[in-house]
Amino acid sequence: MKPEGAVGRSIPRIDAVEKVTGEAVFTTDLDFPGMLYAKVLRSPYPHARIVSIDISQAEKLPGVAAVATWENTTDVRYNGSCSEANPPAVPVEDEQIFNRELRYVGDEVAAVAADSEETALAALKLIRVEYEELPAVYDPLEAMKPEAPAVHPCFLGNNIAGMAKFPMGDIEQGFAESDVVIEERYKLPVVKHCQLETQSAVASFTRSGKLTVWSTTQSPHPLRGLLARLFGLPAGSVRVLNPPYIGGAFGSHVGTSAKAEPIAAALAIMAKKPVRLVYDRKEDFIASPTRHSGYITVKLGAMKDGTLRALYLNAVLNTGAYACAGPDVTAVLGVTNISIYQIPNVMYDGLCVYTNTTTAGAMRGFGNPQGNFAVESTMDLMAEKLGMDSVALRLKNVMTPYAPWLPPYPCATVGLAECIERGAKQIGWERRHGKMTGDKPYKVRGIGMAAGTHLSNSWPFAVEFDNAYLALQEDGSAQLAAGVPDMGQGIATTLSQVAASSLGIDVEQVHIVFGDTQSTPYDIGSHASRTLYSAGTAVNAAGKDARGKLFAFLAGQMGVPEESLDMENGQITVNGKETMTIKEAAHMLHRNNRQIVGLGQTVPFNAPPWHAHFAEVEVDTRTGQVTVLRVVAAHDVGRAINPDIVEGQIQGSVLQGIGYALSEQIVYDARGKQAQDSFHKYYLPTIMEVPQIETILVETNEPSGPFGAKGVGECGLVPTAAAIASAVENAIGVRFHEIPMTEERVLEALGG
Repeated sequence: MKPEGAVGRSIPRIDAVEKVTGEAVFTTDLDFPGMLYAKVLRSPYPHARIVSIDISQAEKLPGVAAVATWENTTDVRYNGSCSEANPPAVPVEDEQIFNRELRYVGDEVAAVAADSEETALAALKLIRVEYEELPAVYDPLEAMKPEAPAVHPCFLGNNIAGMAKFPMGDIEQGFAESDVVIEERYKLPVVKHCQLETQSAVASFTRSGKLTVWSTTQSPHPLRGLLARLFGLPAGSVRVLNPPYIGGAFGSHVGTSAKAEPIAAALAIMAKKPVRLVYDRKEDFIASPTRHSGYITVKLGAMKDGTLRALYLNAVLNTGAYACAGPDVTAVLGVTNISIYQIPNVMYDGLCVYTNTTTAGAMRGFGNPQGNFAVESTMDLMAEKLGMDSVALRLKNVMTPYAPWLPPYPCATVGLAECIERGAKQIGWERRHGKMTGDKPYKVRGIGMAAGTHLSNSWPFAVEFDNAYLALQEDGSAQLAAGVPDMGQGIATTLSQVAASSLGIDVEQVHIVFGDTQSTPYDIGSHASRTLYSAGTAVNAAGKDARGKLFAFLAGQMGVPEESLDMENGQITVNGKETMTIKEAAHMLHRNNRQIVGLGQTVPFNAPPWHAHFAEVEVDTRTGQVTVLRVVAAHDVGRAINPDIVEGQIQGSVLQGIGYALSEQIVYDARGKQAQDSFHKYYLPTIMEVPQIETILVETNEPSGPFGAKGVGECGLVPTAAAIASAVENAIGVRFHEIPMTEERVLEALGG
C-alpha cells in the first residue's frame, strides 16, 4: 500500500541512538541518594506452612533498614496480572505479597532492605523459619483428582482455578455427519520468556504519603490502581512509570513484574527510603511467570472431500501455584484455535489447574501457541488420512470475511488464503512430495506448514479502552502522550508515525511521552498484540481532533470554509494552494491566546490477524538433531505502519517459536525443584541457530485499525512450532505429539 505521510515508511526507530550508545535508561540503571537494596528469602519447599518466623537477628544487623514478612505487611489478596475481566466475570485474587502458606519452590517468605546487596544477603541468612512441609502435586491431571492435595480451595473442582466453554452449532451432529473422525492428544512444556532485563522495581515513599514506583511493568496504569489498593493509598498518591525503557518483556511484566513492585513498595514504606529490588537470573527463572504447560486433545471431523464439519478442543493447562492470567490464557487458547477455519460445529472445553510449580502467566501468544500446535498438527494428520495435500485442505476450509464464527465480533478482513498461497510458493511447497536429502546420506530434509489467527487486543473479554492527547506547541511541533510502555517493540516510533500522519506534520515534529501514570492518560498497557492497534486508534483520534480544531481556527481567521483546508508534511493549503506552514499557524494560535489539544478516547474494536508459516528442516538421523534451515512467515498485518519494525517483530517471535519447538523446557524433579534455572541450563536458540527467515507482509487494510493496521506482536510465535513439527514428519515420517523435539526424543522415535 502507498505510504500516507509517515505511515507505511520504514523510518529509523526514535530510540535507536540512545540504545546503541548505552544512554537509554532502564530500571536497573536507577540510583538515588540513600537508596537501599532488597533481597528476598524464598521457599525451599514446593508446599509448606510457616509455623514461625524470627527476624530479630536480621533486624539487628548493621545496615539493615527493614525486614518484611507476612506478619508485618498487608494481607490484601490480589491478582498480579492486573486483568480486569468484564462483568459478570471477576479475577481470581489468590496472591498476597507474602504468604504464610508457601505453594512452590521460590515462593516469597521474607524480604530485606539494607544499605548494600551484600548486607541484605547476609541478613537473609539470619532469618529463622520453621516450616511444616505439606503434600504437593505437580501435574494438572493429577491435581484434579479428588485425593490430590489442595493448592487452593476451589469451588469448580479440586484445584480448578478457572474454566472456559465455547460451543457453536451441534458438535455431536457434526461428528455424525463426518466421514472421517480423528482424535489426538498433545503435551506441551513449561517454557520461560528469557527477556534480557529481569524483574525489577525501585520504590520511593515520601513522608507526605506519595508512593513512586519505577519498574519493568507493561501495565503502569493498572498497576497504579493495584498498589493503591494494596497499601490503602489514593490512586492520585501513587505514580508508576518506566524509566522510560524496558529491556524486553514478552508478557513477563504484564501487571506486576512478578512481585518486584509490591515488595519494593512495602520495604520503602517501612524504611522511608528508596528501595531497589532486582531479580537475579535464577529468581527470574524460578519465581516469575512461565508459559502454561498442559495437555490438549483435538477431535476433528471431515467429509471425504475435505470439508471440515466438527472440531472439539479440550485443554487442561497448568497454571502453577497462583491463578495469575491462567483463566484468561485458557479462554484465549480456545477462542483463537476454533476460529482458524470455517467449521459449523465446534466446542471448546478448557480448564486452568493449580499445581505446586512456578506460577504460569502471560507469555507471547497467550495460550495460542499451545492450541495451535495441537490443532495444526491434527490438520496435517487429517490431510494424510484423506489423501489430500495439507495446503489444499486448509485452503478449502479457510475463513472468509463475515463468515459465521464463534468470537463475539465480526471478522471484517481475512488475508489467510493469500498468506498460505504466497508462503507455499515462496518455500517451494511442491518439493515436499519428493525425497529431500542433505549433504550427507544420514541427513534428511522436510517441509511443513501451519496456519493460525490471533487477537488485536482483549476486547470484549476484558476491560479495554485507551486515551491519548496531542498538544500543538508554539513552534509547530506536537507533544504526544500515551500511557503504553515501549519494551523494545518500537511502539514509541510507530505511535509517533500515526500521530504525524493523522495531524499532517512530519514525524520529526512529534515528541512522545509514554509509560508514566503522572504525565499520560489511562491506558491498560502494552500486551495482547494491542498496543499499536488499540493505543494507535486513540492516537489517531487525537490527531484528527487536533487537526479539526486547527482547521476551525484557521477558517475563522482567514474567512474560508473548513473543508477547503488541508495539511500534509506541515504545509497548510487552501483549495490546494500553499498558504502557511504549521509553525506559522501555531504561532498565530499562540498570539491569539490559544493552544490546540487533540483528545483521543476510544474503546477499540477487535481485528484478527492471520498468519501461515512454512518451515524447511534437516534431521541428522545419527544424532537426532533437528536444524531449521528456513522459515517463510506470511502475515496479514492489516497495514504495516513501519515495515521494518513489523518484520523485526515477526522474525524475533519466529526465533522464540523455534526454541519452543526444539529445545526450551523447564522440568521439575520429584521434590518440585526447577531443573533449569539459568541460561546455562536452559537451551535457548543462539545466533548459531538462526535460520533464513523470510517475511511476507499481506496488507488487507483493516477498517477498524489505525490507518488499516492490526496487531502483530505475538503472531510470529503462534504457528512456528507446528510448522516445524510438520516439516520433521515430512523428513522422517514421525509425528511428534510432545515438544520440544529434542535430540533424545527424535532418536527414540527413530528407533535409537
